[in-house]
Amino acid sequence: MGDTQDWTAAPGAAEQARSVLATAWSCAVTADGVREEYVGAHTVTEDGAVRLAVPDDSALFGAVLCAPRQEPSALLEFADVAPVPVRHRIRARLFLSGWFAPSGGALLFRPTRVVLRRTAGAVVVDLDEFTAARPDPLAGAEARLLTHLADAHPDAVERLTRLVRPESLHAATRVAPLAVDRHGLTLRIERTRAHGDVRLPFHTPADDVAQLTERVHALLAQASAAACPRALQRQRADGDG
Repeated sequence: MGDTQDWTAAPGAAEQARSVLATAWSCAVTADGVREEYVGAHTVTEDGAVRLAVPDDSALFGAVLCAPRQEPSALLEFADVAPVPVRHRIRARLFLSGWFAPSGGALLFRPTRVVLRRTAGAVVVDLDEFTAARPDPLAGAEARLLTHLADAHPDAVERLTRLVRPESLHAATRVAPLAVDRHGLTLRIERTRAHGDVRLPFHTPADDVAQLTERVHALLAQASAAACPRALQRQRADGDG
């Protein structure tokens, strides 16, 4: 751990929390002493509430119906898992505390406290900021984009390491794309007994996949230019002759 480049723009905690919530495929729910795991059962409203479809015979559904005021306190946990297989794939965890209530045959959960736990530590997300935030515009496409980059373009990933400080690559055994958002691309650098992450910033934010493609091509061009300054000097000298 601990590899860093200079600080660069990155999604705020509220935006990252909404991105995790929007892309997580499963969640763990603890309510009234009952803990259950649900896969592909939740959707998210525009203001960040979670609608959970559970079977009528679910212990959670029973806890909601039997609770005073039909609003039991609950804790929802979501994991942000890297789409490319790397060491320690969970990039962040999102914890929502709040209340469940029956709603149209499902359960509607409204958070009253939001905690995002990242590698750097946990942060309590302001509830108004969480409600107003939107997921990163690339969040829905991130898994497809990163797996394609890792599987189909390992040469491009290798070329991007030319933008990484040499000390961060010391004793590296593998480099893989870990994350991408509108502000930049993050690489995971693995060593025999440790790993670290390095962020490569885009020159301007990317608001869609087409813009992301242009930003990555710009990084690759920058990497190519940085890799062969002497060759460029020779080419210029030959041209002058």
